[in-house]
Amino acid sequence: MGTDLTDVFWTRHANPKSGWSRVAALPLVVYATYARRWRLLVLAIAFTGLNPFLFPPPKTSDAWMTKVVLAERYWRETGADVGALSFLNLVNVPVTLYAIYAAYRRNVGGATVATALSMTLKFAFVAGLVRRFGDDLGDLETSIDVE
Repeated sequence: MGTDLTDVFWTRHANPKSGWSRVAALPLVVYATYARRWRLLVLAIAFTGLNPFLFPPPKTSDAWMTKVVLAERYWRETGADVGALSFLNLVNVPVTLYAIYAAYRRNVGGATVATALSMTLKFAFVAGLVRRFGDDLGDLETSIDVE
């Protein structure tokens, strides 16, 4: 791997602390929207954007969240067909947008259910990527392993 910004992004984002801390991003955005806490919303969005650069590269590729990020990178860079998994990723977009809309309308039930569904869809999608590409991640895993 080279040292361009894309490599820096993916390598640092592969730190499980990066991936797991981003899990809180959507609930935080939904809460900030619901509570009309606009500074918190801006901070949550900024954190989501900066997050992949905040953590050092992982020492190994053993963590499940590291494998998630490596599988997502592999999928994006190769354009590999992921079949039905694409449906999960596609459906997640309007569900996420509805969660934010429901929060803005102060519909607690709708925002809560849509946020939970969005997160479930995302986890199902990335878990599927790890299962689908697990054997193909060798080069990416090797690039971050410290022996």
